[in-house]
Amino acid sequence: MQGYVSFVAKRVLQLIAVVVAGISASFFITHLSPINPVDQAVDRITARSSFSPEAIMALRETLTALYGVDEPLLNQFASFWQRLLVGDLGPSLIAFPTPAMDLVMRALPWTVGLLLFAIIVTWLVGNILGGLAGYYQDNKFLKAFGIATMGLQPIPYYIVAFVLLIVFGYIWPVLPISGGFAMNVRVAWTWEFAVSVIQHAALPALSLVLVGIGTWFLGMRALVSNVVTEDYVTYAELAGVDRSRIVSSYVLRNAMIPQLTGLAMTLGGVFSGTVITEEVFNYPGLGSLLIDAVNGGDYGLVLAVSSVSIAAVGMAIFIVDLLYPVLDPRVKAE
Repeated sequence: MQGYVSFVAKRVLQLIAVVVAGISASFFITHLSPINPVDQAVDRITARSSFSPEAIMALRETLTALYGVDEPLLNQFASFWQRLLVGDLGPSLIAFPTPAMDLVMRALPWTVGLLLFAIIVTWLVGNILGGLAGYYQDNKFLKAFGIATMGLQPIPYYIVAFVLLIVFGYIWPVLPISGGFAMNVRVAWTWEFAVSVIQHAALPALSLVLVGIGTWFLGMRALVSNVVTEDYVTYAELAGVDRSRIVSSYVLRNAMIPQLTGLAMTLGGVFSGTVITEEVFNYPGLGSLLIDAVNGGDYGLVLAVSSVSIAAVGMAIFIVDLLYPVLDPRVKAE
């Protein structure tokens, strides 16, 4: 038990270091951009109506003082971390005066729900079917499924998203292609709202599942194909052990450990795919919010989205890392 506590403590320190490094890199990348967020905001505001030169100058000075963009970069960096630690990154430029973190918290549940569903389905279904395909290598259905996944795997998320949008939005319009729920549905804990959310999330989730499932299927099939040649599997078969038990306890369990590593490594890639998918379907998640923030030159909102995303992905990898000693006794918790 003491060894596992030490193992967790080390992983916590690694998590903190990774999150701090990632968020700091995001800060410097955004602030080294040639785009001036104050100029962007002033141009956007003055384009809607006429302002006197004095009013425009006063507006520019107010926004400059509010966001501190005239201060040295290191001072801005220290101020950023002070505000981030209390969860206040100031108002958003593209949705002024709404706080940037409020916009992130509104969008976060949509992305988390979409990602959780896509990751769970692709990982479980891909690994289970891939394991069965590696053990039952003559099964025609599993062979056909493998061919289909090999064809879909190289296709980018956004291409699959566009195809699904055209097929199910225009050719056979059975699912909504934009938004998170119907306009005439009230946001509440009701069955009507839940059904509307599921319908609007169907196409974005399907695009992520169709592309992602091939990675797990092909990887697990290759792993199981090697595991079935091991002596302990052969002995179990000769001893008359039930085949379902051999597959679940001997084959899949031993082949699943490397797939946990793959899961941790692909979490960031899945999130980047979600960014594009959400934009295609105008889904109200962090991806759409991030693109709007980048287009609007809203540094504060970009950093708010990036900080939450980096922390969330880092935490997910941290949880996966903690599962290793639990699932595989050969891994020493040190």
